Amino acid sequence: MTEYVFAPRERPSVPVAGTDRRFPVRRVYCVGRNYAEHAREMGGDPAREPPFFFSKPADALVAGGGEAPFPPATNDVHHEVELVVALGKGGADIAVDQALAHVYGYAVGIDLTRRDLQAAAKKAGRPWETAKGFDASAPIGAIAPASRVGHPAKAAIRLKVNGAVRQSSDISRMIWSVAETLSHLSGLFRLEAGDLVFTGTPEGVGPVRRGDALEAGVEGIGEVKLRIV
Repeated sequence: MTEYVFAPRERPSVPVAGTDRRFPVRRVYCVGRNYAEHAREMGGDPAREPPFFFSKPADALVAGGGEAPFPPATNDVHHEVELVVALGKGGADIAVDQALAHVYGYAVGIDLTRRDLQAAAKKAGRPWETAKGFDASAPIGAIAPASRVGHPAKAAIRLKVNGAVRQSSDISRMIWSVAETLSHLSGLFRLEAGDLVFTGTPEGVGPVRRGDALEAGVEGIGEVKLRIV
């Protein structure tokens, strides 16, 4: 029996919609600028950029939504609604036409970003971790199994703040599809069951403040509700 110097923390997990089961999380990968209009609003050129990735800690998840604290060291926190892919099988160098067979299900996520810290990091040519990987930076709703919802290629994606629509698009507008994203990512890392992939956000990202109520959803997948406290 392994003896630890202190009791290890419970592994992060996400509820599975319609069941009492939970999805154990290994890693959280995120795709940057995967919608053309968002790439443009952030100063990028979607016609020329290949997919790029960053990570969040698994314990940054706010599973099932609820509350997230306004983070320290920032005056400019932004919301980014995303379709999240949950992997049920791992692999490396996965072919595009085999990628969806690795998917367990889908969820709705919100990538909270300290935009002022991200801008400073970009200007200095430094990593984005302080802007993206802070505590409670990855709210996520329940995972809908692909066996129930299939593999949607077209579905409305939206986010409201205090009842007002801020982001509204369709996942069909992603530059890189789910299958293409997984294929690219698996060429950089060996993916495993338990990995989550946030697939990028559409245009309309903007600031949130203490007390704001966020509602994010993807048609046919589910939703997540969050209050900034």
